[in-house]
Amino acid sequence: MFRRIFEKKSVLVREGIFVDVAEHIEPGPGEERISAAGLWMGPGLVDIHLHIESSMTYPGEFSRAVLPHGTCTAVADPHEIANVFGIEGIRAFMASPAEMDIFYGLPSSVPATGSHLETTGGTIGPEEIAALAPCNQVVCLGEVMNFRELRAEGDNRTKQILRAFARLRPRFPVEGHCPRISGPDLSAFIASGVWADHTQQTPALMLEKISKGMFIELQRKSLHEEIIRTVIDHKLFEHIALVTDDVLPDDLVRGHLNLLVKRAVSLGMRPEDAVYCASFTPSRHMGLRDRGSIAPGRIGDFILLEDLETLAIASVYKRGVKVNPAAFPGEEGPAFPPHFYTSVKRKPLSAADFRPPLPEGFSGGTARCVTLGIEAASTFTRRGRAECPVRDGKLQWQEKGLALIAVIERYGHEAPLGFGLGEGILRGSGAIATSWAHDHHNILVLGSNEADMALAANRVITQQGGFVVVNQGRITGNIRLDIGGISSSEPMKTLAESVRLAREAMRELGYQNQNELMSLSTLSLLVSPEIKMSDKGLVDVGTQELIGLFEDVD
Repeated sequence: MFRRIFEKKSVLVREGIFVDVAEHIEPGPGEERISAAGLWMGPGLVDIHLHIESSMTYPGEFSRAVLPHGTCTAVADPHEIANVFGIEGIRAFMASPAEMDIFYGLPSSVPATGSHLETTGGTIGPEEIAALAPCNQVVCLGEVMNFRELRAEGDNRTKQILRAFARLRPRFPVEGHCPRISGPDLSAFIASGVWADHTQQTPALMLEKISKGMFIELQRKSLHEEIIRTVIDHKLFEHIALVTDDVLPDDLVRGHLNLLVKRAVSLGMRPEDAVYCASFTPSRHMGLRDRGSIAPGRIGDFILLEDLETLAIASVYKRGVKVNPAAFPGEEGPAFPPHFYTSVKRKPLSAADFRPPLPEGFSGGTARCVTLGIEAASTFTRRGRAECPVRDGKLQWQEKGLALIAVIERYGHEAPLGFGLGEGILRGSGAIATSWAHDHHNILVLGSNEADMALAANRVITQQGGFVVVNQGRITGNIRLDIGGISSSEPMKTLAESVRLAREAMRELGYQNQNELMSLSTLSLLVSPEIKMSDKGLVDVGTQELIGLFEDVD
């Protein structure tokens, strides 16, 4: 493994640990010999950057879903459940049993920005970091997203969190989130102690980051031919890892990190190198030196591949024991505190509630409005402008072919709605509502008419979380997310089918993106370019400031 080659060898696993690798090994008394003739053996896969909540599930069900695909170890950043329940949510996930090994990165950005820009159910500060850092399951600080706080003068929450973690866990990795940051800004980001990035890369950005000492984690949206060619030509294998970050249930039932290994190979990477970057380099980066390789003293996690062309997995072994999904514990659901299932606290809304208030004293006939457009191939957005008629004291946004976006605070404050306008997002008559709205997880609603928006939002409220699609007064998609409004207690196969149907329902309304659900849910991610939504209103991601829906009026 250390030489990135396949060799014909015998391997001895005893009590879950690799104890020998040699040309020929005779098993001892009572030891079982497993013939792997014609198969290829690799270490169990190690995914060091993911969010279990992005798979809309909980640790036990996540483990049951991904272990048969060869992912034996994961490092999860639970910042989604932390945004809803704070430190209690993190502790609950850590205590949730799983067949695979799940380590954790402590969330560093809860909320992702600040309470002046978004409302959350929980916050994580230096005190919470100090309380959790000594836990054995903690191996890193989760992704630092608030770049502006790092660059700001004086002290602030992000800097305090970094200091608290460094004091208690010196030399442990700090994960980063720095899309489209380069030059002096990138240098400052790295100098603050953030040495890894998992966001969408370009060849130039990746080379700059690695040249400045960053470890790069390549997720699906960065895996294209130019990136792989850059890795190969510049021999960057020691500086990268393959990670999943966010995998929705309908994709998860087809595969996990193994699919990224296959994709890297299809784009020109040798199978040996692709497996290496999904096992050894991520383990080494996270300080998990007891796994990620087939060598004496390492944990006996391994996969057997049918061939090196398809990289189809024949079987998976966890600590030397063959993984048998049929033998997993019953899927009766998780055991979380009762209030985890009653976290959506908002009174029902009416169609009249989905009317953006005009500026005070406005009496004109036209309003110039800020608009938000989506990019079809990413979760990034773009800022635009539209002139909307105003009649009878109401903004006539439908006449301009726009969609209304509303974010409803759902943590019990009954706060006013935040409004925005979507450009070129919906083509049909309907609405989509979700409490799975990264990262604050208020209720995000997008629609072409107020009645359908109210129907979708109220279904999310009454069922205590979900992702609901309404088409002309009829619910055509519904993902029930009863745990904190962001995760489901249902088995993965059932959940995956609900997600598939919701995707189809979104497409019927004309929502176009390579990942419809993630695109919609990240319209509220205030650290992802360029303009996003919160319960407070529109936010300019670059300046981290609230901006008005109305630019000026006549």
